[in-house]
Amino acid sequence: MSQISHLKTNLLGTSPSEMLLHGPSKRYLNEYHWHDPKVGIVASYTPEAKDVHDHFGIFRGVDQIEAFAQATIVSCCTFLECQKNNWTPLELKEKFLPVFISLGQVNFHSYLAEGDTFISIGDIKFYKFRQMVADGRIYKVPKGLNLNEYFSNFTPDRLKAYDLDERFVLIAELFEVTGRALKKELLANK
Repeated sequence: MSQISHLKTNLLGTSPSEMLLHGPSKRYLNEYHWHDPKVGIVASYTPEAKDVHDHFGIFRGVDQIEAFAQATIVSCCTFLECQKNNWTPLELKEKFLPVFISLGQVNFHSYLAEGDTFISIGDIKFYKFRQMVADGRIYKVPKGLNLNEYFSNFTPDRLKAYDLDERFVLIAELFEVTGRALKKELLANK
């Protein structure tokens, strides 16, 4: 029946295309590797040629922020809202539009190029009334690392401590990334 019925406990094994309902050209998420709905998420993306075109072969900082938002506030909030209302993501999309509200602060430490797989680690700080706030980090992944295997025994404590192998390279720290699902009927009157 429901597209989300298999999501009893978390997003593992779910295609990001099921959760992120905007077009594929702006989807910066390949896979979910760890997810605890009330705690946070670890998800990955590998920039392609189209993502770095006309930008010196570098994946732009603004796109890194978007990738983090998609992995955290969009994916996690969509999951929780669908669970709460027993809806599929498509049913949620009929009624609500996910919007990016604000960003507290971002500190960039390094850069990402085409083919550099990175993870977004999102720590959920607040969730209420279809609004979510997350802090987190983006790390470049060591070449050849199997992310599903690496995160198979990850824990909420390790997520909150950003407890990773020293081979991961810190790319960015993000604070107070905030999004909300707005009722479409309210937007139609504007």
